[in-house]
Formats: sequence, structure tokens, C-alpha cells
Amino acid sequence: MAEAPSTLNPAQLQAVYHLHSPCLVLAGAGSGKTRVITHKIARLLQEGIAPSQIGAITFTNKAAQEMRERARALVGARAAKDLLIATFHSLGVRLLREDGERLGLKPKFSILDADDVLGVLRDAGGTTDAKLARSWQWTISLWKNNGLTPEQAEAAAQDDDERIAARVMKLYEERLLAYSAVDFDDLISLPLKLLQTDEDTRLKWQRKLRHVLVDEYQDTNATQYDLLKALVGQDGIFTAVGDDDQSIYGWRGATIENLKRLPLDYPNLKVIPLEQNYRSTSAILTAANNVIALNPKIFQKKLWSDLGEGEPVKVVESDQEEHEAERAVTRIMAIRANTTGEYTGITEWKDFAILYRANHQSRKLEEALRKAQIPYKVSGGQSFFDRAEIKDLCGWLRLLVNQDDDPAFLRAVTTPKRGIGHTTLAALSDFSGKWRVSLFEALFQESLGTALSAKAIGSLHEFGRYVNDLEYRARHTVGAEAARPMLLEWLTDIGYEQHLLDNEENPKVAAARWSNVIDFIDWVAKRCGGEIDNDGGMTVETEKKSVLDVAQSISVILSLAERGDQDQNMVTLSTLHASKGLEWPHVVLVGVNEGTLPFKRDEEDMTAERLEEERRLMYVGITRARRTLLVSTLLRQKRGREIKRAFPSRFIGEMKLDERVIKENPRDRIAAQRAAFAARAAQAGKPPA
Repeated sequence: MAEAPSTLNPAQLQAVYHLHSPCLVLAGAGSGKTRVITHKIARLLQEGIAPSQIGAITFTNKAAQEMRERARALVGARAAKDLLIATFHSLGVRLLREDGERLGLKPKFSILDADDVLGVLRDAGGTTDAKLARSWQWTISLWKNNGLTPEQAEAAAQDDDERIAARVMKLYEERLLAYSAVDFDDLISLPLKLLQTDEDTRLKWQRKLRHVLVDEYQDTNATQYDLLKALVGQDGIFTAVGDDDQSIYGWRGATIENLKRLPLDYPNLKVIPLEQNYRSTSAILTAANNVIALNPKIFQKKLWSDLGEGEPVKVVESDQEEHEAERAVTRIMAIRANTTGEYTGITEWKDFAILYRANHQSRKLEEALRKAQIPYKVSGGQSFFDRAEIKDLCGWLRLLVNQDDDPAFLRAVTTPKRGIGHTTLAALSDFSGKWRVSLFEALFQESLGTALSAKAIGSLHEFGRYVNDLEYRARHTVGAEAARPMLLEWLTDIGYEQHLLDNEENPKVAAARWSNVIDFIDWVAKRCGGEIDNDGGMTVETEKKSVLDVAQSISVILSLAERGDQDQNMVTLSTLHASKGLEWPHVVLVGVNEGTLPFKRDEEDMTAERLEEERRLMYVGITRARRTLLVSTLLRQKRGREIKRAFPSRFIGEMKLDERVIKENPRDRIAAQRAAFAARAAQAGKPPA
């Protein structure tokens, strides 16, 4: 049953009922911002605004899905069906699919992922240096997010490297246009360009969306801010929901300046702070408020909670990373065994999270958790299916299933390279756009000779015939026993192992990538079914499928892999950035040392702006905890091959805790060891001694 408006607190009600002028909801951590957004949608519907005229914009697909589900529960499935609830980027796709032809895009334009972009940049810059191409990719992305054209970027370049990157950007943009393709950043910049330069399209979308709500507003970049302005028009009927204290993505283009611009661009802006926190105890919120109070404030707010004082925030010193990992695991096991004397209650592994500043810090933690036989998952790292080599092979398989998949075609025809260059692909793209056919379908059009030379057509026909032959083999190869050799033969045909060696400067990296490829081949073959030997020497009969059957379900399989173990009973290991928006009853925050948090390279000068963002990151980490928080600092750290003295982070002192650093309680370690022994005995099916 949907919540009644009476469950909202006074500040939330004020935000829900403010409908007729711009509104900024300052939603502190755990203050119920999603509840406010969904209730405001319900209120807009009550005011007579059609569901299709309400747009709610989020930053992640997961957040958009959660908002859809909560809106459906509140307003009913029929009304929720027509609501436009989307990420910034999916809204951009929708706008370009409808009106992108005004910018010269064909309706079935391709969207390149990060690895596709890297390949185009290598070609545009004439390099095989992956590191150099990635630096161009990062720089060009930042320029696009700031709304710069290649010409503007070159004019603003501060050194030779940036000037070269700007020239590569110009060539890169020419290739995207020729391919009728866009990258991820274009999904914001091109809709903005369209709305700013085409009055008919701008008025159409302003009429279509009478009220826009934007979640996580502090994470917007300059282009997203201007896109919102173009969507809402001069009247500016919108609701922005955000928190200046949780702005932690400056390194990827987000700017807190957008919050400062709002009252200047919209003088009648109504600012409503949400200060009641429904997540954390007062002890945790006091520590968080003390830290963030040292940052300059755009708008004033201070979180409070009626959940009680709770257990004090603790700080623990550890000798080195291995010791720190052991103590974090001991803490988790002691709480779960209800032996700490501080917290009682039934806990599961999923109630715990260990948070850290950088991905590399997870290694020792993973070792300690495995040693204790505690199930865990890593959030914020790279998924197996996000690896470039796996995306390459998935692109080929997608093309076998759907030959109208232009992004898959581009990936397959260029990876590995087969003598089909940019000029040929640009001409093919122009031809396919003119005749409104896919790139693959265009290969075999009789009139292709009017656009391409006989030599180019020969190369394209050779590729097309190979794809058709591969599709035939995939359709008729059934069962795991036949699938594996067929797939390995495919890799040999296209020379993929040599491709990896040619494109990696380090042979060990190439070998590791090839090992991932073999794992993927085994993964696909196994899903083709048949008789498979297990570890016990027995055979298990499973339904046999063709390689093409498995390829057809690859998108579903990948989406399941992306969801991973999010609902399983596991301890979470996560970077602080990836933890934003999440919460756990018990949190251990590790590596809270100068140089790590706040992060600072030895030779780097810490600017005031950088320090403020690192402080906001600490604030995010603290406010992930609901019931208990342990902050861990190291006495010594490994720097390269040396062990050096480490110093506690300034943020620990800024928390102003009543208690000093705590020492390890031997009873906790004994209790944790007993709990670990009991867990291992239970797994083995034997009662503990």
C-alpha cells in the first residue's frame, strides 16, 4: 500500500506542495529524498498534469528503476506507465531518436561505448599507444562535459599535449559524424545543441515536459545544467533535489558551481532543506556534521536524527594493511556473533560494508575475508564483462544475432583490424544513411559501387561473407563439446591473440587478456550444454543449445552478470565513490590516513577545492553507517617497496570524538575465531567441538 502524505515531515510536505516556481530541495544524507520526489509526482498528477508531461531525471539506471517502482506503488501502474523517468543519458537518446535528424543523425545512429571510442581515437590520432589514447579520451570527455568544441578546446589549450588532444578531437568528431555514431558524452551535448539551435524542437519539448524533477543535482556538469535550462525554459518550473555536502565527482566534470548558479538564474528559487535523517544514530551524525562543518557552505543545513544516540564512533589503529584487514574481519565476526557488548541483534553478512578510498585497497581485505570463509562482493571495481577483450567478442556475437546492430558491426569490422579503414567506413555509413539500411545490409547493395572502389567493396564483401559463414556455423554447432573447438577456430580465423599482442606494450598484460578470452569461450561453451564432467568425475546431462542460441541470450546473461550478487547475503567491499546512495547497519572505514584520505600524491599540492571534495567524500563514508561505525587508521603503510610511517587523516580529528583511539579487545578476537570455526564446521556439515 502506498504511503499517505501524513507520513511526511513538515519540510518534506513543503517540498511536495511547492509546485508553481523553481524549487531546490537540499536533501541531506538519509533524509528521504526519493520519497519526496515520488510524492511530488503524485501531487502533480492531482493538480491535473498528465503523467507524460512529468519528467524525473536520475543519474543511474538503478536509481531510475527504483523511482519507477516507488512511483508505481504510489500512483498506480496505469499512471506510472506514462511517466518519463530516465537517466540524463537515456533522455538524451530519446530526444535524439525523435529529433536527431535535424542534426544530421540517422534514426538508427550508433552509440559507442568507452572501448569503441578508444579504437576510433587510436585511428584518428594515428597511434597504437593505448595509454596515450586513453588520456585523449579522458581529456576530450571533460571538454565535452564543459560544452567545448574542438576549436574552443584548442584555443584554451595550455600546453602542447592539450593542443594535440584538441586536434585529435576534431578528427575524432569527423569520424563520429561519418559513422553516424555518438559517444556517451554526446548524449548530453547533442541534445543541448539541438534545443539551443532549433526553436521548434525546443518549444516541442518544453510543451511536452511541464514539470521536471532532477535527482542528485549536485552531480550535474556544466552541459547537464544547460540542458535542464533549455528543457524548462524561462518559466523554470522544476524541482532540483541535491546536497552540496555530497558533491564528490568533480574529477569527472561534476561541478558544485551549478548549485551556486541556481539562485542567480532563478531569483524566485525556493530553497527547502531536509535535515531530519532517517538512517543513522545521533553519534554517527554528530561525527559527520563536525567534519563537513569545516567546508564553506552554499546553503545552511545540519542533520539530526530521532533514532537515539547509539554506539560511539570508534577509531582503531593497525600496524599495516594486513593487520588492518584482520581487525576489520574480527570486528564483523564479533558483531555478528553478538559478542562485542555494544550491539545486539540478528545480523547477516549483507549488513556489513568495508569502505576505502581506492580500488587497490581491497586486495588485503579480500584475502582476510577468504581466510575467514566470509562471503563477499566487490563494488566499484571492473566487472569481467566490462573488459575490452570480452566486449570485443560480445560485439561479434551480437552481430551474428542481429545484423542491423551497427555498433556491433563497427566493433567487429575494426577489431582486429582487417584493412578496412576510416575512409571506407565513412563512405559506407553515408551510403547506409542515404538508403536507410544498416551498415551490414549496405555491404551487398548493388549500387554500393557508386560510393566505394572495387577494392574497398572486395574487402567489405570478404568480411560480410565471413560473418554469414560464422553465423551458419554458430547455428549448427550444438553442445559444449562441439562449441569450444568451433569458438577457438573463430579466434584463430580473426587472429585475435595476435591482435592482443600487437596492441599491448607489455606481453604479460596481453597474456592476461588472452586468458580472459579463453575463460569467456569456456563460459559460452558450457552454456551450450550436453554432457559435462564435474569435479567428481561424474557426467551431468543438460539441454543442448547451439552457439547462436547462447549468443541470442547474451544480453540477458550480461544483464544478470551486471546485477551480480547485489541481493545475496555477502559482506560488501566498496570504494567510497561507489558507496554513495547506499547504506548498511555496520560500516568499517579503512585506510583513513593522510595521503590516502584525503588522497594526495607526494609531489602534489593540495588545493582548497580538492581538500573540500575529499572532506565531502569522508562525510559520504560516515553517513553510509546506520548503527555502528569503525574508522581504521594505519601506523605504517607500504609505499612502493618501502614500509613508511603513516599518519592519521586530519578528518579523524575533525570528527571530534569523545573517545580516544581504541585498542584491540582480545576477547573480540577469541570470539571471532570461535565464530569462524563454527562457520567452517557448519559448512562441512559437522557440529563444532
